[in-house]
Amino acid sequence: MDKFFTLLKKEMRPAMGCTEPAASALVGAKASQLLGVIPSSLEIYTSRDMVKNAMGVGLPNCDLKGIQAAVALGSCGGDIEQGLSILSHIEDSQLILAKNLPVSLTIEEAVPALYIKVCVHAGNHSAIAVISGEHDRFSYLERDGKILLDLPVDNCSTPLQKNDEDIIGSASLEDIVAYAAQAPREALQLVLEAKDTNLAIALHALDNQYGLCVGKTAVEGLSLPPATLSDAFRFASALAAAASDARMAGCPLPVIINSGSGNQGITLTVPLVVVAEYLGSSDEKLAQALIVSELVGLSLTARKDRLSALCGAFTAAIGCACGLVYLLDGDLSVMDRAINTMIGNLTGIICDGAKMTCALKIYSCVEAATLACQLAFKGLSPGIESGIVGKNSLESMIFLSRISHEGMEETDKTILSIMLGKQK
Repeated sequence: MDKFFTLLKKEMRPAMGCTEPAASALVGAKASQLLGVIPSSLEIYTSRDMVKNAMGVGLPNCDLKGIQAAVALGSCGGDIEQGLSILSHIEDSQLILAKNLPVSLTIEEAVPALYIKVCVHAGNHSAIAVISGEHDRFSYLERDGKILLDLPVDNCSTPLQKNDEDIIGSASLEDIVAYAAQAPREALQLVLEAKDTNLAIALHALDNQYGLCVGKTAVEGLSLPPATLSDAFRFASALAAAASDARMAGCPLPVIINSGSGNQGITLTVPLVVVAEYLGSSDEKLAQALIVSELVGLSLTARKDRLSALCGAFTAAIGCACGLVYLLDGDLSVMDRAINTMIGNLTGIICDGAKMTCALKIYSCVEAATLACQLAFKGLSPGIESGIVGKNSLESMIFLSRISHEGMEETDKTILSIMLGKQK
């Protein structure tokens, strides 16, 4: 069995809008489905990271924001068959019901970062649904006190998902590059379709006003199509930011995600398309580079929580840097240097939720990725004497994992405290 392709197919899925609100709407819809009617009230119990990542992002096809609104929309008529694209269509009646539904929110401490529990009520009946571990993984279902499903809360406790994490978490850079070079046609087609989807929302954003218009502003003054590799790099950063501008504003166009994140999916694909077009790369070469990018992104996620205080655009940009090196015919030593440079440069960029400034972070991270590539091709990268940089990229990634797990727990609490304090 092709373990890498199985993993790519599982992780690279379409989502409409930010994935935390989508997961919230999905669990709300499931709870209502179990209840059998539109609820008269509901309660949400969730992690601080879920609240943080849903607080400031626009929901597709409506003017609402926040985790309470997302759950309410799902529970008032969401179609669970749509998965993470559940917010791709919202009826007017559904919106009216959601706005008037009593919703309470409790932030739980002793739960995984990706966790949301919804309890719904109507008359003498009740139902409970929980999503945890992954954005569309139901781990607990209950109706009128009868347990229908009860899985471990953390997906890494189940054999299949733990195996997924082990496969990619233990894969070396050499393993990933070797796989990309001989990847089956199905894998090549999968990543090419992903780049088409993500490129569409990026180009759409250049013709419209979304959020801070980071991408649209960054392309001003650029000669298009790019005449030099430097211009291609700048356009790559701008176009990736544009896609995030639109997505964070609730644009009703889908994105193919990576590690449960649309912004990471964008960062891992869109810049490579721009550079490949400038270089005149074949579809096969671009697809192989995209596979490298996607798998490196997944390998970094396996070393940290899917939701954490560490910005996902940064770790995705490391995958992007490796994909760019591949497009430019660099070898493993060049990739190794690029990874070390990225970790020495951007480690510490915080995640303060999904919102319009994600586009700024994506722009900065892709700019850093292109610079890391340029330095790496000159034989330059920080060495072991430089802070948390290791003797090679693997050791640097181990240090990065420690920072994510050991070093940023209190940071995450402080970020949410600030965000909630502003609301009060």
